[in-house]
Amino acid sequence: MTGDEEATGTVRSLVTAPEGGAPPELRETVAIRPGGVEGDRYRRGDRHFQLDGCAVTLVAAEALDAVRAETGVDVSDGRHRRNVVVEGFGAAMDDLLEATVAVGGARLRPTRRRPPCAHVESLAGEAGLASALRNRGGLCCDVVEPGRVAVGDPVDVAQPDPRAAGAAVADRLRERPVDGSHPEENG
Repeated sequence: MTGDEEATGTVRSLVTAPEGGAPPELRETVAIRPGGVEGDRYRRGDRHFQLDGCAVTLVAAEALDAVRAETGVDVSDGRHRRNVVVEGFGAAMDDLLEATVAVGGARLRPTRRRPPCAHVESLAGEAGLASALRNRGGLCCDVVEPGRVAVGDPVDVAQPDPRAAGAAVADRLRERPVDGSHPEENG
């Protein structure tokens, strides 16, 4: 994805777990607050999440579909333990890092990858799930602007990663002739 492309997607599902180790709950709507998703363990800072928590986690629906296709393990019930499942970005999820992403009525900033921990296997009851989710575990996000999010809401890049956008501008400038003319003027 370059600075010129507009990435769009849709919220496929929403997941919360009220405390560490609690079963995931599929939700139709959630309120994203400054510290995370209302009613979720990450927002509460429950247990070890205090040190390594994410306010909100995103994962690509396509990644979960690939896990199901490769392993037969279907985690569409939320056992992947990520808050927002987005469809439409596929392998380009890493391109969202440091961008501002509009998710329903909220704005999030993905800051780093969120690899799965081995604990997800015991919670999900699926051996090999952590390995299957490796490099597909989603993204950890900060809350830029709180808001409500519902299944089916649009997901758009509201503001690209400033470094990527700057690189795209620099690339366009490098394509210009040295004399400053535009190629279409020389035609």
